[in-house]
Amino acid sequence: MADRDTPPRWDRKMQQRLTRGEAAALGELYDRFSSLVHALAHRVLKDEHAADSVTCEVFAHAWENPDAYDPRQGPLRSWIATLTHRLAVQRLRETETAALAGGGPGSTEELESRVRRASVAARADYIVTAMPAPLRAALDLAYVQRRDYRQAAADLDVTEDEARRRLRLGLQLLATAHDSGPSGAQPEDGGGR
Repeated sequence: MADRDTPPRWDRKMQQRLTRGEAAALGELYDRFSSLVHALAHRVLKDEHAADSVTCEVFAHAWENPDAYDPRQGPLRSWIATLTHRLAVQRLRETETAALAGGGPGSTEELESRVRRASVAARADYIVTAMPAPLRAALDLAYVQRRDYRQAAADLDVTEDEARRRLRLGLQLLATAHDSGPSGAQPEDGGGR
C-alpha cells in the first residue's frame, strides 16, 4: 500500500523536470492541464480572452517557479487548479474594481458578491471534474437527467443504498465549494488542495 505522504510519481517527476528547465515538461504539463485551467479561468471571468491570458500566466508561473509546488502538499492538479483560481479571482477583482473606479455601475459590495459567486462556481466545477467517476455519474443522473435515487440505481446497476451513498458523498463534496474561505483569501503557492 502506498504511503499517504508520498506524492504520485508523475507529480514528483514533473516538478523535478520543471526545476531542471526541461521545455518538454512544460509542454506535457500544458497538454495535461490546459483544458482544466482554461475552463476554471473562464468560469470565473466569463471572458475568453481573459481566460486565455490567465492560462498563460498559470503555465508561466509553473515554469518560472517550479519549486513553488511541493508534492507533499497534494497533487499537482490541485496546485494548478488553486493557482488558476487565485489568478482568475485576482484578475476579476482588478477588472471589476477598475470598472467601478471608472464610473461603472455597481458597488463594492456587488463586486465582492460577484467575485464570491464566481469563486464558488469555479470551485464546484473543479470538484465535479475531480470527483470519482461513480459519484459524478450518480450526480449527473440525479441533477442533470432528473432521476430519483431508485432510477439512478437501476441506470447504474447498483443497489438503491449504493445509489443514495454515491449521491450523498457527491453532494458532501460539492458542499465544500462554499467552504473555500473568503473570496479574497489567497492560498499559498505550494499548497495544493
